[in-house]
Amino acid sequence: MKGANGLWRRLFAGAGMMALALSTWLGVACAQNRDWRYHGGDPGNTRFSPLDQINTGNVGNLRVLYALQLGALRANEDTPIVVGDTMYVASSWGPKYVYAIDARNGAKKWTYESNVPESVMPYACCDVDTRGVAYSDGKIFVGQLDGNLVALDAATGKLVWKTKVVEYKEGKVITSPPTVIGNKVITGYAGGEYGVRGALQAYDAESGKLLWRTYTIPGPGEPGNDTWKGDSWKHGGGSTWLVGSYDPELNVLYWGTSNPGPWNTAVRGPGGSDYGKFTNLYTSSVLALDPDTGKIKWHIQYTPYDAWDYDGVNESVLADLTIDGQKVPVLMHADRNGFFYVANRKTGELISARPYVYVNWAEGVDLKSARPIEIADKRPTLQHKATDICPSLFGGKDWQPMSYSPQTGLVYISSNNMCMDMKDVDIDYHQGMFYLGNDFQITRGHGDYLGRLIAWDPVNQKEVWGINERFPYNGGIISTAGGLIFYGTFDGWFRAVDARAGKILWQFAPGSGINAAPMTYQIDGKQYVGVVVGRPQGTPSFMGEIGKEMLAATPQGGALFVFGLGS
Repeated sequence: MKGANGLWRRLFAGAGMMALALSTWLGVACAQNRDWRYHGGDPGNTRFSPLDQINTGNVGNLRVLYALQLGALRANEDTPIVVGDTMYVASSWGPKYVYAIDARNGAKKWTYESNVPESVMPYACCDVDTRGVAYSDGKIFVGQLDGNLVALDAATGKLVWKTKVVEYKEGKVITSPPTVIGNKVITGYAGGEYGVRGALQAYDAESGKLLWRTYTIPGPGEPGNDTWKGDSWKHGGGSTWLVGSYDPELNVLYWGTSNPGPWNTAVRGPGGSDYGKFTNLYTSSVLALDPDTGKIKWHIQYTPYDAWDYDGVNESVLADLTIDGQKVPVLMHADRNGFFYVANRKTGELISARPYVYVNWAEGVDLKSARPIEIADKRPTLQHKATDICPSLFGGKDWQPMSYSPQTGLVYISSNNMCMDMKDVDIDYHQGMFYLGNDFQITRGHGDYLGRLIAWDPVNQKEVWGINERFPYNGGIISTAGGLIFYGTFDGWFRAVDARAGKILWQFAPGSGINAAPMTYQIDGKQYVGVVVGRPQGTPSFMGEIGKEMLAATPQGGALFVFGLGS
């Protein structure tokens, strides 16, 4: 028996060592690879990566590892995703193409061609942009400019299903990737400038069948319909053209809505700052929704009765902050209207709202009502031309995504410094045509710069450091545990910056301007950084003389660049 006991002890010891070895191997394997599986890096859109192989000490050794021509010019705004060893990247124009490539070297695995017709262009407000794709359970989901939502087999690129979401000839197009939650593929669409009625729509991931639809503009008999004058709600805008954010613990989806339509406020209310109940719900807002049913749980309207095209679509960034000694689950949002909002994402309570750029159309925000305290002279009407309104309709920040780093506690924002003059004019609705009712001119902002990269303290609501840029409308941002942020500029630079000090440590000129946000991933223990290059053509055309300067600075482009450390 004594010998038998010794045998069992040796067997158990051997099994324990094997288990430990297996556990260690699995841990190393996980550490060797890290996906960029979501458009925003994670469901909360923080765009922070825990990777630190590339850091402040060695980023100067970055070099191009490979590049991929995307086959389409202008408005290449995709943030690629990486699942396993495969990168999925989309071009502009619909997207014209979606590529699956080996994320280590760029070798193509498959190509999907959408055949989106060129006739879609007049119905896409500001350019033929596509901001990416989504992945879930072996499928790639693509929202297209022609109003279709498609599912592709992630391994082969073959079409699994195709569903028509909206009719593009009505001015409704899809420009951003859907948000996938469980078996639901949830998408919005653009069209606020065409007098659409905005909505979010959820589709079954297996079949493409519609599961629910929630309109952002309440119809007759629905709460909020009385915030619209007459039947103006029918063409009230409130489109949902950017991306959603998701909190899996709370099971809440957060999604921003665009400007009301038309811009002429007299069509949808009294036409002045004393607008009373005519707030035009749920435009220029963030909605907190139950993703299982589409029911709106609560909302914050950033710009009630919006007269300035201050879309509320900019992404909600979800994180936990320590405020007054308490850990608080927050939603952070840098609105076009120039205010940085921090709200409790569980309750919808507005915690703070402060200007992160120069703001002169409002004195501040009343935290109880969430209403901005307007300066009446800055609201355009049919009778009044408002001048030097800051920020412009392109916002203190436009769609280009910001990033939150839990390492520094800072948010990094690609901001704009432009102002505008505005006056409302009469307008009638015609399907598929611009529905604005407003004459505007974009002007240079206050100061000797047009764009600024801002490091923002969201707890104390103050700027920590900034980098002035030659032009506005620069690229989105990521932050990493290597103490870095990466971003691109409209005049054609891709940069790495010390996240704490704000010092530019490395830069590369890829040959065109950058609007897209970069991403980073790791395979077989090697960290990579990728960015899509190719400036827009349409958006600067609305910026007058500023836009002409911007377009002259770099040519159009359409390429993916991937970087890594040199040997």
